[in-house]
Amino acid sequence: MTYDEGLAQRIRERLGERAGLGEKRMFGGLAFLLGGHMTVGVVGDELIARVGPAHHEEALVRPEARPTDFTGKPMRGWVTVGGPALAEDPVLDHWITTAVDFASTLPPK
Repeated sequence: MTYDEGLAQRIRERLGERAGLGEKRMFGGLAFLLGGHMTVGVVGDELIARVGPAHHEEALVRPEARPTDFTGKPMRGWVTVGGPALAEDPVLDHWITTAVDFASTLPPK
């Protein structure tokens, strides 16, 4: 599966030159890691965002979000945001900020 390089570039621009930032091909897409922890990713034209278990239900209230499910079992603490909603910069900014905020609470690997 390929991923939307334009979306990946928009994510790179928002993440900037953060310490501990890395990229890795995962899930047939591209993952962005902070401190060794996957934070956001691009699969196809969709964003995968790590929101953390405590904020999972709250995140799913947003209309563009749905549970992340690669195996038939939803991944608690992760949401998938559909491609069309990501055309709006404030939507993308929200999910990146939310994911970075959560990843920042985790100890570096």
